[in-house]
Amino acid sequence: MNCKNCNKKVHLNYCDNCGHPVHVKRINGQYVLKEIQQVLNFEKGIFYTIWELLIRPGENVRHFITENRSRLVKPVIFIIATSLIYSLVNDFFLIEDGYVRYDGVEESTTVSILQWIQGHYGYANLIMAIFIAFSTKLFFRKYGYNFYEILILLCFVMGMGMLFLAIFGILEGLTNFGLMQIGGILFIIYFTWAIGQFFERKKPLNYFKAFASYMLGMITFMLCAILLGALIDLIIKL
Repeated sequence: MNCKNCNKKVHLNYCDNCGHPVHVKRINGQYVLKEIQQVLNFEKGIFYTIWELLIRPGENVRHFITENRSRLVKPVIFIIATSLIYSLVNDFFLIEDGYVRYDGVEESTTVSILQWIQGHYGYANLIMAIFIAFSTKLFFRKYGYNFYEILILLCFVMGMGMLFLAIFGILEGLTNFGLMQIGGILFIIYFTWAIGQFFERKKPLNYFKAFASYMLGMITFMLCAILLGALIDLIIKL
């Protein structure tokens, strides 16, 4: 028979060309458990990735981009998973009401966009990463990394930031102390350290540039959100 994946002739249980099995096993409970195990396993799993990004973020991400992409969780999966964790923590404890707050004086599209960012910071984080990647590329352009490589770096770093905010969100929800601001400061410190370490850890200037790239990316993101809302309001009034 022909392979159902590449359409080449198959003579054994697996295709000689692409390795696809002739008979695909039926999805059952064992299949689901195996998928979960593959995500959480030590060598490539999310716990291993978190530990490596916590102790050597720049070195590990550089190694992922240039040499070995099998030791860490895929970066897009990582930032989506961590943003989801943060969003679940926020939905349970309502932590964003205490530290990400915007009250507009009147109803408008701009106010609605900013309120959406306030209420869905975990998802907005995915969009912010794009803006911060542009500013990071601008500040570190001499190192030769392209935009997509820097975006991968940002997926790992900002994913860790979401975990910091989630942890402090849980602590704030359990203790009723205002700890989210501490989590936000820790996020920025980690970002600065990880980005500076990624490019060249022995150059102090890189840490200042890393901090500046984060601030510029965040400011650009907020300005674009405000301008988008103003443009939509203007079009509606025409």
